[in-house]
Amino acid sequence: MELSVLDIKGKDTGRKVSLSDAVFGIEPNDHAIYLDVKQYLANRRQGTHKAKARSEVSGSTRKLGRQKGGGGARPGDINSPVRVGGGRVFGPVPRDYSFKLNKKVKQLARKSALTYKAKENAIVVVENVAAAFEAPKTKDFVALTKNLQVADKKVLFVLPEANKNVYLSARNLPKVRVSIASNINTYELLDAKSLVLSEDSVSVIEQLFKA
Repeated sequence: MELSVLDIKGKDTGRKVSLSDAVFGIEPNDHAIYLDVKQYLANRRQGTHKAKARSEVSGSTRKLGRQKGGGGARPGDINSPVRVGGGRVFGPVPRDYSFKLNKKVKQLARKSALTYKAKENAIVVVENVAAAFEAPKTKDFVALTKNLQVADKKVLFVLPEANKNVYLSARNLPKVRVSIASNINTYELLDAKSLVLSEDSVSVIEQLFKA
């Protein structure tokens, strides 16, 4: 698959980039995508939820009534789960939600997500974005999204390496996310409606996912 390389003004530079079928043209595996997204969301969970059990509630442990002769069930202490303000039975406790996923499954999932973007014609290749930002400038980044006709969409910009000026320029834009090629993940790829690749990042992505 070949795509034209655009400049930061959104005009065709006359150059083309060939996207490898081994990365952008495979048979997508939806189950691998599901597992990778599930792991990504699980890893984001803090797992700090906690409810107090019977032994942890603050309250007296004295017996509330006589053992016999009361005409009802034997009353326990005020911290009993059946009483208002008592402890909770089998409540949530802190836990780690992360789980292991094989590297090859992750690679398959990310190649599948890239393939979906290619099939949807949702990939834009632009020349070196970092060179256009000598200083952080949100206004210039907004102009860039308009020039590339992705201003009203959720966009993932992928750079070959970290660039502070580009990151700071895009940070305040709610629909824009900036990532580097080695850090892209299935969730971010699928969450974005358009994928904007810096020209140099294409080779980095292909090098990472061809194996």
